[in-house]
Amino acid sequence: MIPTALSIAGSDPSGGAGIQADLKAFSARGVYGMAAITALTAQNTTGVAAVHALPPDFVASQIAEVLVDIRVGAVKVGMIANAGIARAVAGALEEIPAPIVVDPVMVAKGGAALLEETAVEAVRERLLPRAGLVTPNLPEAARLLDAPVATSRDQIQVQATALLSLGPRAVLIKGGHLAGEECPDLLVHDDDAIWIEGPRIATTNTHGTGCSLSAAIAAELAKRRPLPDAVRNARRWLEGALVGADSLGVGHGHGPVHHFHALWPVPDDRPEAHKGDAT
Repeated sequence: MIPTALSIAGSDPSGGAGIQADLKAFSARGVYGMAAITALTAQNTTGVAAVHALPPDFVASQIAEVLVDIRVGAVKVGMIANAGIARAVAGALEEIPAPIVVDPVMVAKGGAALLEETAVEAVRERLLPRAGLVTPNLPEAARLLDAPVATSRDQIQVQATALLSLGPRAVLIKGGHLAGEECPDLLVHDDDAIWIEGPRIATTNTHGTGCSLSAAIAAELAKRRPLPDAVRNARRWLEGALVGADSLGVGHGHGPVHHFHALWPVPDDRPEAHKGDAT
C-alpha cells in the first residue's frame, strides 16, 4: 500500500507554507497526504495579515475522522496557534503508533506570531513528549528552553540535549540562523549526535522552508526509512527545492521553495541547479 502521512497545521492561502506546503512535500516524496487544519491565516509571500484559530474540539474531530478510516504512516504537526489546540492535538494523537514529527512553528517568515505566548508551555509539556522527532530552528529551540539563541555548534549541542530531556525521542535543531556559508543541522537520538552538513543556498525565496523539511522527514518515516536516513533524504531534497525556488517567480516577497524541482525542469539557463533526490 502507498505510504501515508497526516499534516496537522495551519492553512496558507498563498500555498507556500502550512498544510499546502506539507501536502506538496508529501507528494514530492511519493507519499499520500492528508491534512487537519488548526488555523486559517490570511497571508501571502509578503506577510501575515490575520490568523483565525479553529475550535480545539473541531481540530480533534478532524484528526479522529482520519484515524478511524485511513491508515496513517506518519504525522507532522506544525502550526498549533494556542494552548487549547495543543492539548486537543496531543490528546487526539495519544494512541497513534505512527512516528510523529513536531515542528514548533512560532513566528512566520515576516515576523508575525503564529503561536500565542501562553501556548508555549502546552507545546512543551503536552506535545513534545508525544514526538518521535522535534525540529526547531535556533530561535524556536531557545524559546522552548527559555534560553538565549545558540550562536555556535557547542551551544546547539547543549540545547539539543536539553530538549531531549523534555520528552521527544529525537531532536533536529536546524542551523540556518547561524552565521557563515554553511547550514549545519544537528540530529540527536539514541545517544548519538549527528551533524548533517550542507551549503547555504543563495535565495530569498525561503517561504515554508521549515514546514517543507519537517513534512519531508515525516514522508520518509512513513516509507519506514531509519531516522538518520530520513533526515538526510529530506535535507537533500530541500536543498534542491531551494536551488530551484528562484525559477518559480511566485509573489513579491519571500517566495516559496520549489517542491517539485525533480519533476518540473528548471530553466536551461540554470544548469547549476540541483535536481534533487527523486527516490
